[in-house]
Amino acid sequence: QVRLVESGGGLVQSGGSLRLSCAVSKSISSFSAMAWHRQASGKQRAFAASITTGDSTNYADSVQRRFTVSRDNAEKAVYLEMNGQKPEDTADYYCGAADFSWRYSWGQGTQVTVSS
Repeated sequence: QVRLVESGGGLVQSGGSLRLSCAVSKSISSFSAMAWHRQASGKQRAFAASITTGDSTNYADSVQRRFTVSRDNAEKAVYLEMNGQKPEDTADYYCGAADFSWRYSWGQGTQVTVSS
């Protein structure tokens, strides 16, 4: 059983930056991929970004070129650097770990609010 704890959320002005962190209780090399999803109020949870064991990254069109996902195997952590934030980025952000059967475990989330 893996435990994931997100941190770094908060209130930021439009155009600003935040860095989310995800602390993982197990070696992240034991997962096929790590991902960030987000859920805005009244909407379904949606994919934001992911990174594989081979450091291949993938982004939702809405965050492409503004967000950067990275991982630190030694620190057992995953990060989401968010730049040029927009009010529509306001959401709860969840860190997920996919095993090699692509089953995800999720953290409790961290809230991000972008003011206009």
